[in-house]
Amino acid sequence: MKKQIFLSLVLAIFSISITNAQGGFQRRTVEERVAKVHAVLDSAFEKPAASFLTAVDTVFTNYYKAQDAKREELMAGGGQVDRDAMRAAFQELTDKRDEKLKALFSESQMKKWKDEIEPSLRPQRGTRPPGQ
Repeated sequence: MKKQIFLSLVLAIFSISITNAQGGFQRRTVEERVAKVHAVLDSAFEKPAASFLTAVDTVFTNYYKAQDAKREELMAGGGQVDRDAMRAAFQELTDKRDEKLKALFSESQMKKWKDEIEPSLRPQRGTRPPGQ
């Protein structure tokens, strides 16, 4: 009996590890990404007003939707994706977003956004040892 339980446990762990190794990455929805930004800004800035957070949420909702639409458009052609074109398109969207944020943020908030908050929201890539 103990051998069966142990074997079942090993089999379950093995199947879970294989499933995760198959690329269990799922892109977050627009709402999840906006909620993350909302939570970070709520804790980073001193008691922001509800109207301020609503306006920021609107800016980020529009930004993330435009980003997803542009990604779909660029990848719809099939074949190789021109990474430079994609990078330029995303940079243009980011610049438009930052212009809208400048209208909402104070100068010190914008500096904090650019220097601390925005880099922390970027997806982190796994680092490889040199030579691999």
